[in-house]
Order: sequence, then C-alpha cells, then structure tokens
Amino acid sequence: MEANNFIDREKTQGLHHRITLPQLVYVIGIDPGTKTGLAIYDKVSKQLTVVCTLKVHEAFDVVKKVSETARQHNVKMFVRVEDARKRKRYGPNSNAKQQGAGAIKIQCKQWEEFLLSEGISFDLVAPAQIKTKVDAKKFKMITGWSARTSNHGRDAAMLVYGL
Repeated sequence: MEANNFIDREKTQGLHHRITLPQLVYVIGIDPGTKTGLAIYDKVSKQLTVVCTLKVHEAFDVVKKVSETARQHNVKMFVRVEDARKRKRYGPNSNAKQQGAGAIKIQCKQWEEFLLSEGISFDLVAPAQIKTKVDAKKFKMITGWSARTSNHGRDAAMLVYGL
C-alpha cells in the first residue's frame, strides 16, 4: 500500500486510524460534436480500455455509469473535455467552421453542466493544448490500440493517453 493513499489520524485515546483515500483510476476523454469521441484510460494498467464514437446522449450515459462504478469501488475518475469555447482561431473557411463550432460550443457547455450536476471532477481543455488529428497508423504506434477508430475517438484518446 502506498503511503500517499492513507491518512493517519490520531484520536484522543492514542489510537491510530487509517482512512483509505480513493485512487484515481479512470480518466475519460471527450471530444464533443455530433459524433462524440469518448475514450477511457485506465491509470492502473496504463492502457486505453475504450476508444469509440457515440451520440452525445450515449456518451453522457457511459460517463454516468463509469462514475457510478467508480463510486461503488471507492476509486476516482476524472473527465477531460476538449472545450471549443477556448479555441482562438479557425483558419481557412473560418465562417463555415465558426458556425459548426457554435453547436460544439453549446455541447461543451452541456458537458460542463452535466459534469457539475453529477459531481464528477473534470477539466475543460483548450484545443491548442491537445495533440489531435492523429491518423490511425500514428495513433496505433503511440498508444498500441489496434482496433478501428474514428478521428473523434482518437482525439478523445489523445486527451487522456499517458496521464
């Protein structure tokens, strides 16, 4: 048992009690959009366990179920969401991209509200801080994940891989 997983507390009678603190096990990456990328990274095995693309309501369900499982097993989870609201510029065809980004910005707000209401720890990450748009071949080389993936799933995985 690692020392940092316990808190020693001395009672007035001189007894020592150990309280187990939950260990961070699951880190979930979310790439919001009409096709929501979702990835789950297991910090214990240091491997991705899920890389997929879902509808937004399905992704909410998965995150909620993982949260419930984590609580039942006294482990922690953390969610990282790519936050389009923090994007600085959009490049070529920027008007079209900004219109599409408007819907994604709404989803980012919905993710923030959902995670707050569920009491789930999370971080909203600026797109510039993430290595995204990795092709399937490079993704496999980086992560070892050999199953088929979409760019949305890969982007979600890159939010959490190796944390």
